[in-house]
Amino acid sequence: MLAVISPAKTLDFETPPLTGRFSCPEFLDHSQLLINKLKRLSGKKLSSLMSISRDLAILNGQRYQDWNPPFTQENSKQALMAFKGDVYTGFELETFREEDFSYAQDHLRILSGLYGLLRPLDLIQPYRLEMGTKLPTRRGKDLYRFWGAIPTTALNEALVEGESDVLLNLASNEYFTAVKTKEIKARIVTPIFKDKSGGQYLSLIHI
Repeated sequence: MLAVISPAKTLDFETPPLTGRFSCPEFLDHSQLLINKLKRLSGKKLSSLMSISRDLAILNGQRYQDWNPPFTQENSKQALMAFKGDVYTGFELETFREEDFSYAQDHLRILSGLYGLLRPLDLIQPYRLEMGTKLPTRRGKDLYRFWGAIPTTALNEALVEGESDVLLNLASNEYFTAVKTKEIKARIVTPIFKDKSGGQYLSLIHI
């Protein structure tokens, strides 16, 4: 089985990583194209494009300016430990052994607006760029068109490599839309989560 999740908006680049192992993102050449585009945008344009506050726009504008390969353990951090949303704290990474990181590296992928598709131990630098962002490039009007079939092809390769016949979709709709589901060479399982209230399961929540 291969599971796919979304990234998190909250980042932690201050806490030391829990393992010295790392890998490099596969699609950095594509990421660089996006960074080159984002570097040219003013704080006002970033605020409008990403629907974020002026302060957040300034913060992320500086992140784009500072983004600079090659990625090393000095200027980057493994994705699984850099993201700090609810899903990531739920991993309880402090309990992981080296074999747990190996398992995650083989069986987990993270969709990303900037990096396309990440493995857990791929080094990343601080950023914010949601998959649904309508950033026009030569490839089209938004990031879905920019990434095209790249995430789907990479997922299929990981499925074959891991001899997996199930893709477990734990990503948000915004991110999983980047996957061309009809081209996935495995059975896709998408759990539906419900809130229990007054003895009944009510509003549906998809991670």
